[in-house]
Amino acid sequence: MIYKSVADRLRIRVNGAECRVGDVLPGEKALAEQYGVSRMTIRKAVDMLIEWGLVERRHGSGTYVTKKDVQHETKGLSGFTELMREQGRTLTSQVLECRTMPAPPAIASQLRVKVNEPVYYSSRIRSVDGRALLLEESYMPVRLFRNLSVAHLEGSKFDYIERECGIAIAGNYECFSAVLADRVTAELLHIEQGAPILRLTSLSYSESGEFLNYSIMFRNGNDYHVDYHLHRFR
Repeated sequence: MIYKSVADRLRIRVNGAECRVGDVLPGEKALAEQYGVSRMTIRKAVDMLIEWGLVERRHGSGTYVTKKDVQHETKGLSGFTELMREQGRTLTSQVLECRTMPAPPAIASQLRVKVNEPVYYSSRIRSVDGRALLLEESYMPVRLFRNLSVAHLEGSKFDYIERECGIAIAGNYECFSAVLADRVTAELLHIEQGAPILRLTSLSYSESGEFLNYSIMFRNGNDYHVDYHLHRFR
């Protein structure tokens, strides 16, 4: 339907750099002219933004931006906890499992360790403002992080690696793909089975060239927004 398409376009606009929390949206007449639709279509599109919690109507005043989707800007490498802290969001991590295991071939290949070398396996649900946003499974070499605990995983892994272990993180290799949520993932993220979600693999490495952490994450695409800021090198 047309209003859903307009709602998606307005959502992108609200999440853009030119729009800040607290800003007022143009009136229905102005938006209808900008998007070439009727005022009724704009009203229904804004209703969807209200349902998503991004804007609110204030009688006699206008429609105001109340929050943005969770945003990840690619201008530099930041941990997820750091990003949420910068955005003023409340992040919680529920650890589902944490144990050591012999590295299977696929994981050993990613971390550049020997097959069957001890690694930590952990899984956790990360929620933002009380809503489950991502399911994360991670692998970390035991030889580098001998005291990793559930308490560390309930906080920031970046903080643990850099502040407690004294290892400087130099960069991250990331890969996105779109997948459909299986039953278990859907239940953990409180979405419908078969809903489209983002699958992200992340491989962090240190300044000395050691691979520190390999994660596979499934993110609720409805509540996740990515901004790219790319420089052209000549």
